[in-house]
Amino acid sequence: MKNELKIIFLLLSLGLWIQPVAASAKMNVVTTTSDLAALVQEIGGDDVSVKGICRGNQDPHYLEPKPSYTLMLNRADLLIMVGAQIEIGWLPVLLTQSRNPNIQPGSLGHLNASQGLRLLEIPEGPVDRSQGDIHPEGNPHYWLDPHNGLIIAENISRKLSELDPEHAPSYHLRLKDFQKRLQKKIPQWKKAISHLAGKKIVTHHKTFTYLADWTGIIISDVIENKPGIPPSPSHIHALMNEIQRDKISLILVDNQNDPKPAQKLGKETGAKVLVLPSSVGGTEDVKTYLDLLDHLVIQLMEAL
Repeated sequence: MKNELKIIFLLLSLGLWIQPVAASAKMNVVTTTSDLAALVQEIGGDDVSVKGICRGNQDPHYLEPKPSYTLMLNRADLLIMVGAQIEIGWLPVLLTQSRNPNIQPGSLGHLNASQGLRLLEIPEGPVDRSQGDIHPEGNPHYWLDPHNGLIIAENISRKLSELDPEHAPSYHLRLKDFQKRLQKKIPQWKKAISHLAGKKIVTHHKTFTYLADWTGIIISDVIENKPGIPPSPSHIHALMNEIQRDKISLILVDNQNDPKPAQKLGKETGAKVLVLPSSVGGTEDVKTYLDLLDHLVIQLMEAL
């Protein structure tokens, strides 16, 4: 790894990896997650080349920087990030190593996809590491509310058009087509799971906060009482009592997290444990943003 990085730094310093993009070339877009990559593909179509750094089964909170990621960013015309500090542990390092001034924060080729969104669970008062992996700007899993998907797509279309005005009409048409398809699905999904509103569940991490907010499902408690830190035995014991007392029938786990604590709770209480993807590509059948929401709705319908 060290030797690979030395070679990359040498090539970057010599400018051998930096190649100007020809007017006829596709825009090279890099996203931090597979969800953003899927939305870029919806809007950009054949006019862009897009790669996501995090795969759908990888936790975007924790990612080991690799030389290949550095090269991806060095060659990018546009970087799109989730924001809300979900990438804080690895993206700043990669951006520094990329030596690409065009995609640094504040540059034209840098987009925080959370622009214009209402983020949930913004902590009140001082925040420090003793509280776990707290996000001072709010919960970053905002793409799991389809209404936010409409806004993210618009943010992407606007930025693509700004960087590539030649194809702006095409980006706009694809945006309208995507929004039309998503707006058609939203009431269908809501009707299909309307009976779930008010039902209590327990989740492993606060991944599904936006999904619950949209569906009306109540997240009664979280296994990770401190985000990113394994639960204490006393917290697990308290959860067992809560699940049995409130007759909670479902424990929801993101497939990027360890299911063992949830499985232990399920075994002790009789609650069903449902492991779900939270990102495009999290399972083989989830290939698009609409696929992801379809999958989540169907699984919840069958589980509750």
